[in-house]
Amino acid sequence: MTEELKMVMDDAAESMQKAINHLEAELIKIRAGKANPNMIDGIFVDYYGSPTALQQVANVTAMDARTISIQPWEKNMLSVIERAIIAANIGINPQNDGNIIRLFLPPLTEERRKELVKRCNGEGENAKISVRNIRRDAIEDIKKLQKDGLSEDAAKDAEGDAQTMTDKFIALVEKHLVAKEKEIMSV
Repeated sequence: MTEELKMVMDDAAESMQKAINHLEAELIKIRAGKANPNMIDGIFVDYYGSPTALQQVANVTAMDARTISIQPWEKNMLSVIERAIIAANIGINPQNDGNIIRLFLPPLTEERRKELVKRCNGEGENAKISVRNIRRDAIEDIKKLQKDGLSEDAAKDAEGDAQTMTDKFIALVEKHLVAKEKEIMSV
């Protein structure tokens, strides 16, 4: 395998792994019945004029299986955090007692569980599309290398390797989706 070809395959593998990492991060945000501080990842508050991640201005913990507590380091941030949570539209209304903001997670209904599974499957489909696009780009790069002098057999082998790698990563996406669906649907 030539150096350029190895670089194309390594870049494709690295990009596919990033797609899987992104899927994992998105699936963590989808709640499965238990309170998880990661559910509020991606919520930003206005901290003295600059958007700042909520975890950087408050202590976020899961008090029990159905409650997340958010204790800001500065008391004047309570209303700002509360507005940011409402604006994020995560389906939970914050309860502010003047010191701590609590998020009480309602028990999941069967209908809501099915909605969450659909959302997971949508994220999974996005990850699969990303992986397939990466494969397509890798195969285009291999064809360019073939025009620049790479043998036809080496190009065909590399395309086969790219497809094998794609199949492996798509199977990994499926594995993550099955695990998350099982987690969501278990009562």
